[in-house]
Amino acid sequence: MKKIIQIAKLELSLLFYSPIAWLLILVLFIQMALANLSAIADLQYLLGLKVEFTDLTDKLFTTSIAMGTLPAGIFFTILGSLYLYTPLITMGIISRELDSGTIKLLYSSPVKLSQIIYGKFLAMLTYNLVVVTLMSLFAILGALFINHVDYPHILVALLASFLLLCAYSAIGIFMSSLTTYQVIAAIGTFAVLAFMNYVGNFGQGLDFVRDLTYSLSMPSRAERLVGGLLNSRDVIYYLVITGIFLGFTIARLQFTRVSKSIAQQALRYVIILIVGLTVAYITSRQPMIVYYDATYIKANTITKNTQDILKAMGDEPIEMTEYINLMDDSYERGAPVNRIPSMLRWEPYLRFKRNIKLNWVYYNGSFDHQLFKERAKQLEVDTADFLSPEALRKRVDLRGEDGRLVVQLKYKGKTTFLRTFGDSDFWAKEPEIAAALKRLLVTPPKIVFATDGYQRRVDKIGDRDYRLFFNVKTSRSALINQGFDIDSVSIENSEIPKGIATLVIGDPKVAFSKNVLAKLQRYIAEGGNLLIAGEPGKQSVLNPLLDTLGVKMLNGTLVQRSRDYSYDLVTPKLTEEALVMDRGLTGLYQNKGVVTMPGVAALKEEKKGGFAVQPLLMTDAQRSWIKQGSFVLDSADLVFDAKTGDQQGAFPTALKLTRKLDKKEQRIIVSGDADFFSNKEGWRDMPKINSAFTLSIFKWFAYGEFPVQMIKIDSIDNTMKLNEAGVETLQILYYGVIPGAILLLGITLLTRRKRK
Repeated sequence: MKKIIQIAKLELSLLFYSPIAWLLILVLFIQMALANLSAIADLQYLLGLKVEFTDLTDKLFTTSIAMGTLPAGIFFTILGSLYLYTPLITMGIISRELDSGTIKLLYSSPVKLSQIIYGKFLAMLTYNLVVVTLMSLFAILGALFINHVDYPHILVALLASFLLLCAYSAIGIFMSSLTTYQVIAAIGTFAVLAFMNYVGNFGQGLDFVRDLTYSLSMPSRAERLVGGLLNSRDVIYYLVITGIFLGFTIARLQFTRVSKSIAQQALRYVIILIVGLTVAYITSRQPMIVYYDATYIKANTITKNTQDILKAMGDEPIEMTEYINLMDDSYERGAPVNRIPSMLRWEPYLRFKRNIKLNWVYYNGSFDHQLFKERAKQLEVDTADFLSPEALRKRVDLRGEDGRLVVQLKYKGKTTFLRTFGDSDFWAKEPEIAAALKRLLVTPPKIVFATDGYQRRVDKIGDRDYRLFFNVKTSRSALINQGFDIDSVSIENSEIPKGIATLVIGDPKVAFSKNVLAKLQRYIAEGGNLLIAGEPGKQSVLNPLLDTLGVKMLNGTLVQRSRDYSYDLVTPKLTEEALVMDRGLTGLYQNKGVVTMPGVAALKEEKKGGFAVQPLLMTDAQRSWIKQGSFVLDSADLVFDAKTGDQQGAFPTALKLTRKLDKKEQRIIVSGDADFFSNKEGWRDMPKINSAFTLSIFKWFAYGEFPVQMIKIDSIDNTMKLNEAGVETLQILYYGVIPGAILLLGITLLTRRKRK
């Protein structure tokens, strides 16, 4: 070890007495300063405008996403440039010895070849530490000016940069051992490092080639580490690459001393490569990987609820099959060239359940064979393994999925679909994935909509119908994608299904027949959950049923004074009882969020149904009243008229009814408006909480089983104590003082060497 350190010291003295080392350090620092300080200036300006940001550590240093005026994080950005700095440093580390002949002196000295290489590599490690130390000066900015900076995340990002530099250095040392010409060594190192930077983009459409090129792609692994997920697989990968090229270098120098046949030399290199790749392969197997999420908010880790779902699945495997239709626009997302990102999306789940099997099935979604051939030719796709429509139908029934890319999950003989969506994110996120996984464990809650009495439908897109909140398969927020089953029933002609989460009666327009009323009363008596949503003017239709519950829909229509909106648009607020129903509404309650109800009747408890009744929504007593009789909204402003029976005050527009029945809590909600969860209100352009309130209602009906709650840790590094003058001071320091100090130190050392 002493000899290794002596060689390292000698190499460092040569390295830092070279202008190239100082120049490269200076250029790297200035490059980072230009990118990082401009981002800090933009962020300070936006924060001064009261623009809210969260997780500032990630946004400034480690994120891979550019956000408007803010570029990607500085440590992520610099990964793509690090390979440019290594070749000029390593080009002479051995080729200089070969050219001058001093290598023969090393051969004749009592020093092993391995010690020579390790000593020179130790010198490069030290140089890399100097580079990382300069990079850490930017992390100090975060420590000084970001409140509650996420230190572990930044440290892992610096470790990723160091590992990448060390691997590059080992490659550079090997290339330097191949020639006596330093320029050729530099060019060769540039070529190899450029190849390993961009090789991950090649051959992604071919299975074997894809896996090979991805395994050779070095920055992609560092990007994961910079994202805050420290894992043994990627760390060992960089150590293996470093070891392989150091081994190559030792073998190369040995072959210059001892004559060996080309076959023997090749065998030596192959053995080193095989040993290294075997170690990398074994340690990349899922059971062998150890993870540490360095981010404060655990951004790379699925929530505890999702972990519990995977744990409950035990040792039984999960099979996930992605069905990709060549004829659909979503094909590009699932094409073989995007296979690696598709696999990486499942890694957070594989971390907690090792036996998830991923499959990809491509098929022809058109019965027009000529059209299929033209599409395949246009996209340059080999369709030899594509399933025909008939073969696909025998395997899986995708009718109703509109030919879009969809994932089928299979577990213990049960299956469910995980869909893709029409928004910019496209792929399912953790809430949808967790809901799909949980559907395989438990009986999914079913929401059934009654269709008698011209009630509103869950399968229609009309303004007053309910498809948007419940049944749009391309909408991730629709309840069908949050774990629920959606169905309809004609109570007149069929029995109400047993075991459903709730029955929805939405705006019946004609009186219930004796048969329907009897079935509904029996359903209620047996403890069935129920959502009844009525409209003003339909009191006579609903009150016979509500009378069974001890609730009454009052005559008249609630109206509300407004400067901007029609008086029949009432905006009640949440009550504290709404928080008892769902604590997730707390933030909306505190921010005084409103539910839009266009045309709503007031409700009243009659105290005779045996239910505990609590209001969920209440109107504003100062602005709203019950208007009796008919009125015209666009003729003039409405006025309160007590003589005609108008009633001023705060009135409930939605009631929650509960009672214990056979060890189960029966749950019923009555609303004086049937529009608040309609398609039109979903699209209304005004601040409202209709979606969240509707979701909470059906979460309550599902007894909290669905949607699966995503409890994430809130970031705390959300503010920065830096003003405009502070930014200018940093610019002077990082654009002038520190680069000047580096330049001055380099000139001083070089001058002293020249004098000697």
